Amino acid sequence: MGKKDQRQAEARAEDEKAKRAAELVLANIELAYQNEEKAKRAAELAVANSELAFQQDEKAKRAAELVVANKELAYQSDERERLTVELHNLAFYDPLTHIANRRLLLDRLSSAQEIAARSGREGGVLYLDIDAFKDINDTLGQAFGDLLLRQVAWRLETCAGPGDTVARMSADEFVVVLAELGSYPIEAARRARAVGDRIRATLGVPYQLESHEYTITTSIGAALFTDAESAEALLQRADIAMNEVKQAGGDALKFFDQTMQDVISSRLALEAELETALKNEEFLLHYQPLVDAGGQIHGMEALIRWMHPQRGLLPPGAFIDVAEETELVVPIGSWVLNQSCAQLSQWQQQPGTRDLGISVNISAQQFGTESFVEEVRGMVKTHGIDPQRLTLEITENMLLTSFTQTTAHMAELKEIGVRISLDDFGTGYSSLQYLKRLPIDELKIDMMFVQELATDVRDQAIVRAIVALAHSLGLTVVAEGVETDEQRQILINAGCDQLQGYLFGRPGPLEEDRRHKG
Repeated sequence: MGKKDQRQAEARAEDEKAKRAAELVLANIELAYQNEEKAKRAAELAVANSELAFQQDEKAKRAAELVVANKELAYQSDERERLTVELHNLAFYDPLTHIANRRLLLDRLSSAQEIAARSGREGGVLYLDIDAFKDINDTLGQAFGDLLLRQVAWRLETCAGPGDTVARMSADEFVVVLAELGSYPIEAARRARAVGDRIRATLGVPYQLESHEYTITTSIGAALFTDAESAEALLQRADIAMNEVKQAGGDALKFFDQTMQDVISSRLALEAELETALKNEEFLLHYQPLVDAGGQIHGMEALIRWMHPQRGLLPPGAFIDVAEETELVVPIGSWVLNQSCAQLSQWQQQPGTRDLGISVNISAQQFGTESFVEEVRGMVKTHGIDPQRLTLEITENMLLTSFTQTTAHMAELKEIGVRISLDDFGTGYSSLQYLKRLPIDELKIDMMFVQELATDVRDQAIVRAIVALAHSLGLTVVAEGVETDEQRQILINAGCDQLQGYLFGRPGPLEEDRRHKG
C-alpha cells in the first residue's frame, strides 16, 4: 500500500472516530436529557406522593372528626332520650318511690272505670294512709321516713294484681286501683276486702330501717266504681272512708257505702262463726228419702244443717256460699262425708236398713283436692262400708273447671266401688259428647224441670228425653223436687227410677236422733 492509500485510510479512521465521538456526545446529551426527565418525573412523583399523603392525612382527620361528631350526635340523642324519660317520669311517676303519681293514677282510674262500665265488671279503689307516720320523721328523721315509704311502695306492688295500679298520693298516702273484682257489687266488695286485708297484713310486717326495726299500721278506705262516676269523686269517697277509719283509731278497713260495709262485716262475722262451728261441732245432718215408683225407700240424701248458737237451725243456703268462698267448704264437706259413712256403717248392722244407700253432695273445691280420692278410700275402709251403697253427687259445672282432672278422679272413685251421680242435670254443662265419657251411675233431674211438670208440656218432653238418654247409657234416673201426686205419676210414666221431694218427706233427723233428742 502506498503512502497515499495509508493517508486515506487514516483519514477515514479519523472521520469514523470523529463520527463516533459526535454520536457519543449526542448519546450523552440524550442520556443527560433522559436523566433530567427521570429526575423531573421523580420530583413530580415525590410531589404527587406528598399530595396523596396530605390527602390521606386530611381523610383520616375528617374520619376522626366524623367519629367525634357521631359520638357527639349519639350522646345528644341519648341525652335527649334520657331527658324525655326523665320528663315522662317526672310527669307520671313519684320521684321517691317510682310508682305512679296522682296524674297517672287519675288517667288509669278513668280508663278502668270506662272499661268496667262497658264490660259490666266491677272495680274499686283502696285509699291508704300510714298511721302515725309523722312520728317516724320526728323521731328518726326524714331519711328514715323516705326509706320506709319506698319499702311500703314495693310491698304494695307485691299485693296488687297484674292489671292493678299502685300510686302515691301524698307524703304517706297511697291508692291501689283494683280493676277486676267481679260482676256483682257484693262479690267485688268481698274481693276488695280480701286485698285490703292482705295489704294490711303485708304492710304490718316489721321494717328494717338500717339499724332500726319499725312496725306500722294502716288505715284503708274502700270504694267501688259504682259509688261515683268520675275518678276524682271516687277517690274522694274512698278518702272519706279512710278518714273515718283514722278517726276511729286506725288500723282497719272501711267501705264508703255503709250498706256495703254492713254486708261485708256480716260476711266476715259469718266466716268467723263457721270456723268456730267446725271446732265446736255445731253441724248436723238431716236426711231426705229417695223412693222408687212403688214408694219403697231405697236410700237417703244427707243434707247439712247448722245449729247456730244464737240463730237456731240454719239451712245450707244461709252459709254454704260463704263456706265456698273461704274454702271452709272443704273441711265441712269432709265432715259431712265422714258422718255419712259412719251412718251407713250403722245401717249395715241392722236388718231393716242394711240395703239402704246414702247420697252425699260434693263441692267443686272438695272434689278438686289432690287428696280427695284417698280420703274417700280411707273412710270406706275405716267405717267398713259397702262402697256401692255410697253415692257421691257432683254438679255438671265441675266439668267446666277441669274436665280431665274431674274424670280422672271419677275413674279412681269407680275403682274404689262408690257410685257417682251427676246432680242438677240439664242446668249446666249438658254436653252429650262428654256425657258418654263420664264414668257415672246416675243422672239427677233438677227440680226446675219438675216444678211445672203438670202444666208445661216442654218440661214433660225434657224429662222424657233425659230418662230415655240415661237409660240408653245404662244410668239410673232420679228426679228431685217432687211435691204432688200428679208430678209423681208423670215421672213414673216417663220411666224415672227414683223420686225425691217433699211429697215423700222433708229433710230431717233420723228417728233415732229424734228419740235421742226427745
